[in-house]
Amino acid sequence: MSVKEKILQQLADNPVIIYMKGVPSAPECGFSAKTVAILNQTKIPYAYVNVLQAPFIREKLPSISKWPTYPQVFINGELIGGADIVEAMHNDGSLLPKLQAAVKPAADAAASQTITHSEVEALILAEYPGAKIAIEGQGCDLNITVVSDLFAEQPMIKQHQGVMATLSEPLASGRLHAVTLKTHTAAAWAALQPAANPGLLQIQI
Repeated sequence: MSVKEKILQQLADNPVIIYMKGVPSAPECGFSAKTVAILNQTKIPYAYVNVLQAPFIREKLPSISKWPTYPQVFINGELIGGADIVEAMHNDGSLLPKLQAAVKPAADAAASQTITHSEVEALILAEYPGAKIAIEGQGCDLNITVVSDLFAEQPMIKQHQGVMATLSEPLASGRLHAVTLKTHTAAAWAALQPAANPGLLQIQI
């Protein structure tokens, strides 16, 4: 990959990126420090490249961006400018909406890829028809309880392996990251439930 291709790939992969001298926690020039301080105020995530440690990028980028100095801030692959322009956009209120618009598609895509409870339930029911399934948690980390008589005479490890196999696709794709799994037969599940106390009467007030 050529230096130009590497730069174009960085611009394509990162909605907001700054080419700067130093790193955000330790800028090595006043203009980079000013620009990073403004970006940090927006609370919008951004990528960065320290051109002092990437001399080939430092040399090549100005011929691509048609901008001779650093830092250089890009939003969705488009050069916004350096410290003075970023500061002016921040002061007139145009910077934050532009940054938010850049990162929103990525956030929306991530949200749309997160597996739903109903999808998890359907995958498990395809292999364990009639099972009772309880799912807790949000996003990619779920607590799943499966009650099925198909677990009868299976050791616990086999029960878990069977259920996890039904979730192999979302686990492999990253739509599901972590699962805490509990499996029971119907009889074992019933034995875990607290018995009703006939000596107590619920009073409606």
